[in-house]
Amino acid sequence: MIPRRIVLSLVAGLASTLLLGACNSSDSAGSGSAGTVTASAPTSPAPVASTPAATATAFTVSAKTVEGVGTVVTDTNGMTLYRYDKDESNPSKWTCSGTCVKTWIPVIVPESVQTSGVGRSLLGTVHRDGQPQLTLAGWPLYRYVGDTAAGQANGQGKDGAWHAVTPTGEKAAATG
Repeated sequence: MIPRRIVLSLVAGLASTLLLGACNSSDSAGSGSAGTVTASAPTSPAPVASTPAATATAFTVSAKTVEGVGTVVTDTNGMTLYRYDKDESNPSKWTCSGTCVKTWIPVIVPESVQTSGVGRSLLGTVHRDGQPQLTLAGWPLYRYVGDTAAGQANGQGKDGAWHAVTPTGEKAAATG
């Protein structure tokens, strides 16, 4: 039998750990950069709210010029993001599943998302198996496995249904 004092000490220690963990998970870094957003709990669709501070693990969505498609949205690593014509934007709904997600990887985001050249009000999330998939103007976003380096848009026009996404959520047009 475990003495009562040891049990009480373990319970108190566990409670302290949980409280400290909760305190550390809040964003209390103070001053932050403009363009930082926080993805809300995954709902369908969920707006992305502003937050005052960026974190070191923040995901960044940027508008970049990519040869052949013009200005499109890229992720933290400069990889082009895509939308799928069979998905829906209002309300946000993804349809790429099963073997599709082996080629078209859903953009699952952490709580904090930073923006550069992309309107924060256009960002949101949609439920994907309990995780928040990033949306832009309601369209769920994906990466293409055929893009192996930043600045590529090899998925543009694939199957006539996949398109690099512009900063406003529109389909990028091939520029030649």
